[in-house]
Amino acid sequence: MRNIPKLAIIVPCYNEDQVLGETIKRLSETLENLIDKKKIKSDSFILYIDDGSKDSTWNIIKSSSATNLSTKGIKLSKNEGHQNALLAGIEYVEGKCDCLISIDADLQQDEKSMIHFTDSYVNGCDVVLGVRNDRMCDSFFKRATALGFYKLMNLMGVDIIKNHADYRLLSSKAIRMLLSFKEVNLFLRGLVLLIGLKTEYIYFDVKDRYAGKSKYTLKKMFTFAWDGITSFSVVPLRLITLIGFIVFFVSLIMGGSVLYSVIANKTVQGWASTVLPIYFMGGIQLMCLGVIGEYIGKIYKETKRRPRYFIEDITDEKS
Repeated sequence: MRNIPKLAIIVPCYNEDQVLGETIKRLSETLENLIDKKKIKSDSFILYIDDGSKDSTWNIIKSSSATNLSTKGIKLSKNEGHQNALLAGIEYVEGKCDCLISIDADLQQDEKSMIHFTDSYVNGCDVVLGVRNDRMCDSFFKRATALGFYKLMNLMGVDIIKNHADYRLLSSKAIRMLLSFKEVNLFLRGLVLLIGLKTEYIYFDVKDRYAGKSKYTLKKMFTFAWDGITSFSVVPLRLITLIGFIVFFVSLIMGGSVLYSVIANKTVQGWASTVLPIYFMGGIQLMCLGVIGEYIGKIYKETKRRPRYFIEDITDEKS
């Protein structure tokens, strides 16, 4: 059994001014409730990360920070993406808390489940993952694409928990281990599972979005999936090798067929048998070069070691 922890709640935000006021209200109430029940220490706090928002998100965070000692804020200089914003929050709270819980700003994840997260921490868990019970709140299209995402990731050999996003608890030990990964191409859902510490799952019901629209467009979802695959799996490269063997084998069969036709004097005049294989092989080659190029591009980004984000502003320390 552990002592009750000092908790940091991390909330990445991007253009969330329509929902952020309610988010701050609910999370502040949740924090106070956990303190009153002696689940966490009284100096626990909430950190909001403004991921380069174009609306009044940062002004709302600053205003709340000025009146609420438990509210802190970081503003990134530009939009760096959800994963980098989350990482900025994790790096900021390292050494300032016993554990953290990351949660989205859209109020779809059940903040009341945090009491179960902290109980699991006290009982010895270093990683607690929030898992959705179902996706009934999602549209048919989003539900289908999300389930397809998890199936594709598993097919590609990526270890990932179905219906787990970035609602999780990490102990101070897990935070240190997570931050030891220095790669630029971040896929936190996969990295957390590589830590190997004691892990527990907390299942919760998803709520409808309180206001605003999801920032995860189809393009962002595809990019996120592709980043996860290429960061954790070499299966696409092995598929290229497999395709090469298949094309080579088919070419041998076609070569034998042509040779038989010549010997049997059964050749047929025409352009299709010449042009179509050229287009086919050209398409295969371009696809393979594209996949290889994606991996080379990731290597290029890693070797440059550029900063993953820049902090433009930060609210004054209150504790």
